[in-house]
Amino acid sequence: MADLLAIGALFAAIALASLLAARIGTSVIPLYIVAGMAISPAVAGELVVGGYDVPAIHSGEFVEIGAELGIVFLLFFLGLEFNLDRLVESRSRIFTAGTIDLAVNFGAGLVLGYLLFGTPLAAFLLAGIVYISSSAIITKSLIDRGWIANDEAAPMLGTLVYEDLAIAVYLAIAVALVSGGTGVAGLAQSVGLALGFILLLLLVVQFGGEAFERLLQGSSNEFLVLRVVGVTVLIAGIALAIGVSEAVAAFFVGMAFSSTSHVERLERLLEPVRDVFAAVFFVWIGLETDPVLVAGVAALVGIAVLVTTPTKLFSGYLGGRAYDLGPRRSTRVGLGMVTRGEFSLIIAAVALEGAGGTLSAAVAGDIYSFTVGYVLAMSILGTLLMQYSEPFERVAVERFGTE
Repeated sequence: MADLLAIGALFAAIALASLLAARIGTSVIPLYIVAGMAISPAVAGELVVGGYDVPAIHSGEFVEIGAELGIVFLLFFLGLEFNLDRLVESRSRIFTAGTIDLAVNFGAGLVLGYLLFGTPLAAFLLAGIVYISSSAIITKSLIDRGWIANDEAAPMLGTLVYEDLAIAVYLAIAVALVSGGTGVAGLAQSVGLALGFILLLLLVVQFGGEAFERLLQGSSNEFLVLRVVGVTVLIAGIALAIGVSEAVAAFFVGMAFSSTSHVERLERLLEPVRDVFAAVFFVWIGLETDPVLVAGVAALVGIAVLVTTPTKLFSGYLGGRAYDLGPRRSTRVGLGMVTRGEFSLIIAAVALEGAGGTLSAAVAGDIYSFTVGYVLAMSILGTLLMQYSEPFERVAVERFGTE
């Protein structure tokens, strides 16, 4: 009963955050994160009102699984917007924009990581943390801002696809390095497994269209939702079990369903499911944020924000230009790519696994605390930059003299 009460309080906090966002006309994502912090043990657990301890919500199994489902469904919807034909057709532009994004931001992260933490492994981990944008938050923001059907959505989604594929390989390497498995054979096996699973998913997308169509044929709304959720979550779970990102797997499943004649119906029926679990994901970020620990690395977070916000703006702008967009929409691409989120937290968790081994416990702890603070800052900053993009767009147009 206590667990049910806690979950009820969690969803009540989500409802209040959404109500407040609607009242003040701002993005709901930062308010979800702040709501999570407000009800977390680190904040609410320290409050006493009228002689009584204020009960806090703990990030238990339900919340963690709900957060993972939020990532899965957000990336599933991203896949619905990106069928394989469109992906192949835009492959050269995706490669150009994605490679610029990788070179600028991963390179800056390597330098910054070595300067802040002083070891090659810590630098490699920090490079991944500051490189990868949040597919989940950006997708949600694109939908909320109404940009999903605009021209600027294509380079943003294309770059996210590139990042998600790159991070699948990166995570395989990072896990091997942190665990001490630096041997060439072990590293090649981890990377090969990730690439093999991605290739398998691509084959399913390419040749499984008819099977997915038959799966949904003649289904009532209830059975359609159950079948799609069952397939998506099962494949995402298999991917996670073998060390591949569940988000990447969900993206490809969404692409597979995008080739069916049921896309609009899927979007209409699954949108509430996506939004509920997406809210849990954003609140989970807040629940995981301990202001005391973050305060200890606040200077490092501030340096990283100052360094890596301009690098994302720059690479995103160049990515928009690679898609032949004008300064206004290219600026939107840069602003939209600033947000960091779920993958950065996953990399930080990998760092903790190396505590006392390949990484000192102090460095591993600092990397994790840094990442939580960094994700919090960049997720709020990124969504606000998208919401208030007009001044930046005007400056770009005035500077370059064309739309």
